[in-house]
Amino acid sequence: MSAPIYESALLRTARWRPWEFVIWAVAFALPLAMPSHSLLVNEIAIVALFAMSLDLILGYTGIVSLGHAAFFGFGAYAAALFAKLVMPDPTVGLVFATVLSAVLGLVASVTILRGSDLTRLMVTLGTALLLLELANKLDWLTGGADGLQGVVMGPVLGLFEFDLYGRTAAWYSLAVMLVLFLVMRRIVHSPFGATLKAIRDNRLRAMAIGIPVVSRLAVIYTVAAGIAGAAGALLAQTTGFASLDVLAFDRSADVLLMLVIGGVGWLYGGVTGAIVFKLLQNWLSSVTPQYWMFWIGLILVLLVLVGRDRLLKPWTWFGAAKKKGGAA
Repeated sequence: MSAPIYESALLRTARWRPWEFVIWAVAFALPLAMPSHSLLVNEIAIVALFAMSLDLILGYTGIVSLGHAAFFGFGAYAAALFAKLVMPDPTVGLVFATVLSAVLGLVASVTILRGSDLTRLMVTLGTALLLLELANKLDWLTGGADGLQGVVMGPVLGLFEFDLYGRTAAWYSLAVMLVLFLVMRRIVHSPFGATLKAIRDNRLRAMAIGIPVVSRLAVIYTVAAGIAGAAGALLAQTTGFASLDVLAFDRSADVLLMLVIGGVGWLYGGVTGAIVFKLLQNWLSSVTPQYWMFWIGLILVLLVLVGRDRLLKPWTWFGAAKKKGGAA
């Protein structure tokens, strides 16, 4: 495929579809139409952004990580400490936390440049656990197990105060999510993004045709870390609190499950997975507070066994199995 044809193909895939405009319009209208659910909308926007940041390295580059919460939590603590010790402006704090998380990602990228997927799983998990223990020990700075309290945020852009219903928080998180979504969309639909997919599909072949694999991995890992840090910063700023929970293994596991639900290698997969996961969590925890994790686990097992497309069609679950058995 010649370069002009290839570029035109990339431009076609990067074009916005009409349904995308509708989805984003509905998202921004929700805090106004359903003010009592604004806090849930805010939470979904934050975890969706977090899921998309993981998809950059997992779905598009093939880097499996169990410690992505390291950057999420680091961004949360950075934003909370900045607001408490320096200034309460949320936008400046967001930029500060994003940059610091990206720097941490650049440093940590050294650990994922070599080794197998299993090695990366252990190394990324170890990074998150180290930061978790560090945050626990530095209780004079982070608050330790009690969390960092007393974080007061100023108005967004000096105009919009955070309200008790969470509408300002929801619009703030949605706006940041949209801006960073546009950045990620531009990355994955660019020639740079195409090289990431080549690395994901066959790293040795990518090296053979001249793609600088090491630098590409370092760059995308840094970008993903910065975006995850921005998601963590949004959580700390909109809740006024940061605790060890933001660095816990559960965070990394949950965001991985969201991608399993929504699909990898597609930015809207992170959004879809976050919506489904949080709504299920919210509903099941209210119906069966003690056993909601069991039901989510059961749904995930069914999802893996029967596939995402057939999950809502129970009558097709066993037909394919019989067909396979007959063919065998």
